[in-house]
Amino acid sequence: MLLSTQLVTTSVETSLVTGEELFQLGDIGFCELIDGRIIYMNPPGVEHGRIEIRLARYLDVFVDEHDLGWVVGGETGIYIRRNPDTVRGMDIAVISKKRLPTVPGTGYLTVAPELVVEIVSPSDRWQDIEDKVSDYFSAGVERVWVVHPGQQAVYIYRSFTERTRLGRDETLEGEGVLVGFRLPIKALF
Repeated sequence: MLLSTQLVTTSVETSLVTGEELFQLGDIGFCELIDGRIIYMNPPGVEHGRIEIRLARYLDVFVDEHDLGWVVGGETGIYIRRNPDTVRGMDIAVISKKRLPTVPGTGYLTVAPELVVEIVSPSDRWQDIEDKVSDYFSAGVERVWVVHPGQQAVYIYRSFTERTRLGRDETLEGEGVLVGFRLPIKALF
């Protein structure tokens, strides 16, 4: 008896996805929308999650005490550009009441936060981090903090080309809407 296997290939036309369509898909796993295409990512590890919660807690207490606005986390989506849509997932963001007077609702952010925080995971390529930083500035973000656990350092971006590195024994100081915020870098690690 002779068995034959027939290989059938199907051409699937892929159409671009909008941010609204991505949101309606529900929980499809960790992903971002880049120029209308869904890009899947690995879920963050324990160290990433621990640092994200610690820093978000410090920021949230400061923002609440000074009635400044809102702190969001957990890969909250923000529109970077439209047609085709790009939606990036931020680890943490701070948005003032001036930019967003009421509590953020459902969907992705359409207002640029003053601050976005990215936490580097072991599998992240530095070029991908810099692409995200560039996207955030293009959307109107004022500051980006990149937390690098492997170096026990925080990179402060005031623009895509202006950055400062703070090491473990230095202190992170807020600027702009976060003037007065102070946190020893070692408190994150």
